[in-house]
Amino acid sequence: MFKNTSTSYGYISIIIHWVMALIIFCLFGLGLYMVELSYYDAWYKGSLDLHKSIGMVLVALLLTRICWTVFNIKPKSAVINASKFETKSADYAHIALYLLMTMLMLSGYLISTADGRDISVFGVISIPAFSIAIENQEDIAGSIHNISAWSLVILASAHGLAAIKHHFINKNDTLKRMLKVF
Repeated sequence: MFKNTSTSYGYISIIIHWVMALIIFCLFGLGLYMVELSYYDAWYKGSLDLHKSIGMVLVALLLTRICWTVFNIKPKSAVINASKFETKSADYAHIALYLLMTMLMLSGYLISTADGRDISVFGVISIPAFSIAIENQEDIAGSIHNISAWSLVILASAHGLAAIKHHFINKNDTLKRMLKVF
């Protein structure tokens, strides 16, 4: 029930998946909002601190998800008549999602620590900054963060649309396996 089985994802995998998806899209929206704020805007610092804190929670969730994935079995594909192209595309898309999330989080960390200051997570803990910095670190990491964020949201949207396609057009259980909590 909590762990994955050979036919479906367990509750822990499902909850981590949907919580991460929600956080990613919320952080994307907050990021779009933040870049429009001026330095003197009343919520400039607050939105930045919130974005960093939630981003660090997302890092913890990604690490948890990777560990959970490694130590659990992967359910067999619910797609019965999938072409080899569809199967390989899904595999590569999942790898790309993980790589984009990793790039996004690392670049966010490098932006936040470019000035040598730690990252405060909701004022509870501090994530230390590396003592080594590169020239223009904030700008380079910012460009990578922006491209990674847009790429992740586009690929995650395509991932969701593919699941919907499998549910309504192919009439298989791909989407149901990630919605069994409901």
